Amino acid sequence: MSSFGRLEKVDLRKYWQREDTHFTPWLADEENITLLGDAIGMELEVQEQEANVGPFRADILCKNVRDNSLVLIENQLERTDHTHLGQLLTYAAGLNAVALVWVVERFTEEHRAALDWLNRITDEEIHFFGLEIELWCIGDSKPAPKFNLAVKPNDWAKTMKEAVDASRHKNRPGQQLQVDYWTSFGEYLSNRKTSIKPPKPYPCNWMGYGMGRAGANLIVIVNKNEAIVSLETNNREHPAWFHLLRERKDEIEKELGYELSWEARPDLKYAFIRTRIEIDLADQSTWASIQEWMLREMESYRRVFGSRIKRLNDEDWRPEAE
Repeated sequence: MSSFGRLEKVDLRKYWQREDTHFTPWLADEENITLLGDAIGMELEVQEQEANVGPFRADILCKNVRDNSLVLIENQLERTDHTHLGQLLTYAAGLNAVALVWVVERFTEEHRAALDWLNRITDEEIHFFGLEIELWCIGDSKPAPKFNLAVKPNDWAKTMKEAVDASRHKNRPGQQLQVDYWTSFGEYLSNRKTSIKPPKPYPCNWMGYGMGRAGANLIVIVNKNEAIVSLETNNREHPAWFHLLRERKDEIEKELGYELSWEARPDLKYAFIRTRIEIDLADQSTWASIQEWMLREMESYRRVFGSRIKRLNDEDWRPEAE
């Protein structure tokens, strides 16, 4: 009978002697910040390490690429203490962050309770997360990091509040159809092996997803007679991105296997690169095929556009060449 290895917990200080020069740079690495983002259900893009907040410096400042909201990360390689809790709140006020993540070796019950209390009393758009990090290895293997979610926002209370709000403001028939569709799409995604996260159903015709970099978003739309998958780039912050991608139009469309609709106007905040199909949203028997198409196109967009978007540089575009 073959024998199995045993998991062994590794002392964090064996690999990260200092928080500022060892652990923070490791955590800010793209692969590792993705691992942290998965633990809290966000797609994160690092904006700055040691971000200035008055006379202080916050460890890591990120953007949630799905909605461009700020996410602040404070970390320590030991158990929680009052000093870091105070720093977290000070930095949050100075940066106007809407998600606050405290990464530690171990949470004390007092500080766990403090974050739970903050989640209860703050605005529903403010979120506090507590993560404990561990390192594990098997024999002489490389250590593997593991994030354990110790504190999360009080979703149950927020869900109840939303239910009350919904009862006060009943959805119109068209809005209810949208909620039903996104609920169904979320269930479809949950039963598939995909990195696309189930959406939180709202009465609207679109849902947004990240593309790995702030300034570009993957948007899916369902209207009465059409479904759309669209890459949207911020035309005001990054006016070159659309044009740089369009310079690669032939190779992009060859990789995808079909032509796209390319639309950019100077008066619009966003430029669009889209594909669409005709549908009858009212016919719920067709939803499974719509969702299959939508997921396939979303994954194709991420595969074809993802690495290109990360390499985009506004200075590479010369408008006179257009």
